[in-house]
Amino acid sequence: MTTHALSLAYRLREVLLDGHWIANTNFRDLIEDLNLDQANMRINQLNSIALLTYHINYYLAGLLQVLRGGTLDIRDKYSFDLPPLQSEEEWQTLVKTFISNASKFAEAVENMPENQLDTPFVDPKYGTYLRNIEGVIEHSYYHLGQVALIKKMVKEGKINSAI
Repeated sequence: MTTHALSLAYRLREVLLDGHWIANTNFRDLIEDLNLDQANMRINQLNSIALLTYHINYYLAGLLQVLRGGTLDIRDKYSFDLPPLQSEEEWQTLVKTFISNASKFAEAVENMPENQLDTPFVDPKYGTYLRNIEGVIEHSYYHLGQVALIKKMVKEGKINSAI
């Protein structure tokens, strides 16, 4: 364990699981209390919360596979390919899978050797492990803001046109 890896893991947990410092919320807090209809709701041309949850989870699962010594099989073009969620159980499974992958990803980062952070991530064209982990944090905050706004619109009923 390294100080830098611990710091990165802390930041991942903050945005994904239990933090309140930067955005006064986190993904888990925003999605756990939603039902299927709320999660699936599309407001104008915005993505649904379910789709954004799937999107972030897609990257967490794919990058976690690499952190565990596997191959990089994910592709950006598939990151929004959420099959239609038809039941509350399917939505709750996505939420649980997201939380599980977020926890496992943060733990894998926390246990990463210091020298691995500066090594190429799979291929030098993808940058270093550090750059990719920081990218997950930044990408997660970007979509966290969207989820927070969409949830507020859904909960307050401030919807002009649902699709």
